[in-house]
This record gives sequence, structure tokens and C-alpha cells, in this order.
Amino acid sequence: MNVPYAKKWEKETDSLRKIALDCGLTEEQKWGKCCFTLRGKNVAIVIPLKESCALAFFKGALLKDPKRILQKAGEHAQAGRWIKFTSVQEIASLRSTVAAYIREAIEIEASGKKVALKKISDYAIPEELQAELDADAKLRAAFAALTPGRRKSHIFYIASAKQAKTRVERTAKCVPLILGGRGFNERR
Repeated sequence: MNVPYAKKWEKETDSLRKIALDCGLTEEQKWGKCCFTLRGKNVAIVIPLKESCALAFFKGALLKDPKRILQKAGEHAQAGRWIKFTSVQEIASLRSTVAAYIREAIEIEASGKKVALKKISDYAIPEELQAELDADAKLRAAFAALTPGRRKSHIFYIASAKQAKTRVERTAKCVPLILGGRGFNERR
């Protein structure tokens, strides 16, 4: 694995790999990480982070989570959930629970269930951005042409500012990116 922090969490990654493989999943390398699949469909992935190692479930929002150990991977995460670990001992103490969660994730994937995701239209466009879109047909067309993920990146970035002045500044920062067909976090 050639990913940041992979070496630091090598033992933890190996422990999580063994649990997933014992549950009958197939291991593949995806995005430079150990990904576990069922008939070619992603079920879980091991992610070495800076301060921990995580086992992430692609449809984690559908897991029952009786032990309350699943966390959203980010503020806006809809489907994915993860369990973070900081030691092999911690993984060993939760081995049966982790295996149970993996088996449930396998059942969910085998059943074909899907996580109901919000549509881009479910997200309110900040009024500062909406004013710019209303005033500029070229910008409005460029925004509409962006992928849903790119549109969300601008909406989230602008909307996360607490003050109107900051939202105006962020909107101005986003305009050239939108016109260039890029999401907020894209670099070229």
C-alpha cells in the first residue's frame, strides 16, 4: 500500500483484513487501500488515517449498530460509516462485534438494499450564491452543468460560513471555479 500513514497502521490493517477475509469477503486493492467486496460490490474498506485506522462500511447507514460504535466519516456523509481503531488490542477486543457488523453488511449487500441519498435539489443554495446565479446567466448555466458532487462542494463551502460577509467572500472565490467547471476542492 502506498498511502499516507499505511506503515504506521500496518498491524491494525492486517488485523482488520483477517476479520474481513474470515467473513468470506474478497480482497481487492482500490484507491490504494484494502477493499473488501462481495461479487464485485464494495462492502468495506480499511483506511489508514493520521491518528487512527478505520474500517469503513460503504452502506454503513443501513447497519443496526447495537454497540453504537459506527461514526459518520464526515459531516455530510450519507451512506458510509466507519469504526476507528488505535491499536491491535482494541481490534482484538471488538473482533466478534466487528465480524458481526461485517456479516450484516454482507447481508445488506446481498439483499440489494440501497441507501436513500439526498438529491442535489434537497440542499438549499446559500442566498449569496443564488443571488450571483440569478444575476449571471453564464454562471447559472455553468453551475447547472457541474456534477452534483461539484455543486454540493460549493454549496457546503459557502453555507458553512457563519457570517454573511464571509459567505459573500466565499461566493466570489467559487465563481471562477464554477465557470471553469470545477468543484471547490479541485486543483488544476
